[in-house]
Amino acid sequence: MAKMRITVSDLLVAVWGGLLGVACAPQKYVQHYEFTTIVGAKGGYIDGSLSEARMRSPEGIAVDQYGSLYVTEYRNNMVRKITNDGQVLTLAGKYDHVGAVDGKGEEALFNRPHGLAVARDGTVYVCDMHNHAIRKIRTDGIVSTYAGQMGQSGDADGYRLSARFLKPEAIVIDSEDNIYIADTYNFTIRKIATDGQVTTIAGKAGEAGSSDGPGQEARFNMPMGLAIDGIGSLYVADANYDGEEPGNCTIRKISVGGAVTTIAGRIRKAGHLDGNGLQAEFNRPVGIAVTKEGVVFIADTEADLIRKIDQNGQVSTIGGSYLVEGFQNGIGSEARFKDPQSITVDDQGNLFIADTFNHRIRHGKPVFGTK
Repeated sequence: MAKMRITVSDLLVAVWGGLLGVACAPQKYVQHYEFTTIVGAKGGYIDGSLSEARMRSPEGIAVDQYGSLYVTEYRNNMVRKITNDGQVLTLAGKYDHVGAVDGKGEEALFNRPHGLAVARDGTVYVCDMHNHAIRKIRTDGIVSTYAGQMGQSGDADGYRLSARFLKPEAIVIDSEDNIYIADTYNFTIRKIATDGQVTTIAGKAGEAGSSDGPGQEARFNMPMGLAIDGIGSLYVADANYDGEEPGNCTIRKISVGGAVTTIAGRIRKAGHLDGNGLQAEFNRPVGIAVTKEGVVFIADTEADLIRKIDQNGQVSTIGGSYLVEGFQNGIGSEARFKDPQSITVDDQGNLFIADTFNHRIRHGKPVFGTK
């Protein structure tokens, strides 16, 4: 597999094939997703070609404007890059070394990195979860601490290094280079403005809950996933699931004006049910992605599923079978996943999934077929 990027031409062939089928036969053609493996097999650490490379517990994933992927490996304490010509390389961190050190490449050390995002200039920002910090990786491989202080937890707002976080798990960047963070164990959503000021825009530190409302009046219960659409609305996978007691298991939206609403899922009701947003059920949704147009995709982690919320608020299952762990490529329910933690979507609608306990990166390609 020399190329992993799906071209617009590929998608047009699929679309025209579907349209021609409609013209020639009465069947109704609908969009499905075909899931394949980009890289990975058993867990480990090897750089190289897609067929040779190995990963362990990939948890965060992001795609840049050129089709290259960036991946955090939680247990390997590394950040990897999958180039758009099919090579896997180590961007930063040292295999199986835990630490809190800035530096270049493998001189830098992380402590359980989770979410990451890539800016338009190629700079990568990482939630270094157990260091309670946001790290920055320049295009030359230099790693620095961008916000927070490594090893110091808290909830303080302030200028970058004066701010404090508590096990942040997810991060996104808007079109103006503002950074948003799911500060998971503080139960809040934070913002790092372009001037470096860190503020809390939704939720209240130390107060778990599920209430909607304006910004800091709303409550979250360990938000684990974060995405942003084309107009700047944020989408949150409010995922907490504590042992036998379901947490929120909901998908929340923060409008540009700061209002928090629940758009899908039932509070404290873990399960699997498609349909109208607020009647649907999720089981610890962790990963979330959104197109510019507002179509939402979810890595429903505990359920071992990939889910979708369309622009009408309807929830559907597009990959996997509920609570059936495993590994298998295929279309829709034929595919199998094992605790997928993160998901991202490119401008052509292709999905990229960190299939965590399968130690693989998966690709979801839109295809057309009869219902």
